[in-house]
Amino acid sequence: MVRRLVAAISFAWAALSFAAGGHGGHGDGGPTDGAKAPLRARVGLSVGAAVSPAGLLWLVGLNADGRLFVQSSRDFGLTWDAARLLDIGSDKVAADGENRPKIAFGPESRVVISYTQPLAKPYTGEIRMLRSDDGGASFSAPFTVHRDRQVITHRFESLAFDRGGVLHAVWIDKRDQVAATRENERGNRTGGYAGAAVYRNESRDGGLSFGPDIKLADHSCECCRIALAPTPEGGLAAMWRHVFEPNLRDHAFAVLGEQKAPVRASFDDWKLDACPHHGPGLAPAAQGGYHAVWFGEKAGRAAVRYGRLSAGGAPQGEAQELPDPRAEHADVVASGRQVAIAWRSYDGVQTRLRAWVSADDGAHFALRELASSKEENDYPRLLASPAGLRVLWRTAKEVHVLPIIP
Repeated sequence: MVRRLVAAISFAWAALSFAAGGHGGHGDGGPTDGAKAPLRARVGLSVGAAVSPAGLLWLVGLNADGRLFVQSSRDFGLTWDAARLLDIGSDKVAADGENRPKIAFGPESRVVISYTQPLAKPYTGEIRMLRSDDGGASFSAPFTVHRDRQVITHRFESLAFDRGGVLHAVWIDKRDQVAATRENERGNRTGGYAGAAVYRNESRDGGLSFGPDIKLADHSCECCRIALAPTPEGGLAAMWRHVFEPNLRDHAFAVLGEQKAPVRASFDDWKLDACPHHGPGLAPAAQGGYHAVWFGEKAGRAAVRYGRLSAGGAPQGEAQELPDPRAEHADVVASGRQVAIAWRSYDGVQTRLRAWVSADDGAHFALRELASSKEENDYPRLLASPAGLRVLWRTAKEVHVLPIIP
């Protein structure tokens, strides 16, 4: 049995236990009719996590008062430094389900933290960011990442530094849907605009400035997270749930910065006129291409599936269902030939945290039971660390940091 380095941490829980907070709304953790209903992560419970260049585990999330904090551990959850509150003024932070704060580390001691700030109208938001040039010892005041300032959807952001130190932000954006609706109202066009769009931008100075907003794709799903993974060339690839004609909620793939149309990465042919609130995971494969996980319904069977993608994002071989019919919100990580997929599932009494692990680049997998809880809980997050692959799973009372492959 895998030895558990469980960070069953009280976290000085009087200060960091979670209560309701953040923003409820379309795409913030609730099920949609027609989709397999996921367990709701407790509002405010969702955290972002990353490993620093020095090998420390960092968390970013909300405390019981809805205030943004960061906290780090030098031993992957056995002990934690004191949490630090971040000054974000009057901003509110969405921290539930697929819409969570993020943290990313770049070169030259650069660190960035992002979050979605809900706006006045339902389902609207803007992507906010704090930056640091001293390894996270201090952070700037928050600023808006995108140039578009309409009170519309700019949400579900993902961010990462590429190998060259360029910071990429990618998010779900409804400016084109709004523009199409206005044109319809004026009588200048007919027909709707399916879904939303994926937009991105870049910063070459660690978030000090950003280039223009660039549309990556029209017709994305409205409320599913976007997965990012490094490319062999040092760039970043993205995978997201897309709306394919006539209304199929499958997945698309694109390499950021390439002038190519997105590639269809899954073929479940799920006909759904709604957003399932269930984004994919993506990780590089040692033998080339990518490991991918996603949720979908195929031939009437709803399941989380694992598949291989080519370097260009096209499916390779048949996708496999995870060995758990209740699996949801899976994540995937890889380090060399080691691959791990983690998910949670609810059996009617408790939530179980499980993993599928491979030591041969996904040729064979073994099922592992990692933890269980009757508490409200977040979706699992996978991390590659110098000490091996780890899964971070937060419940209402504890944070677990578990080794998957040491």
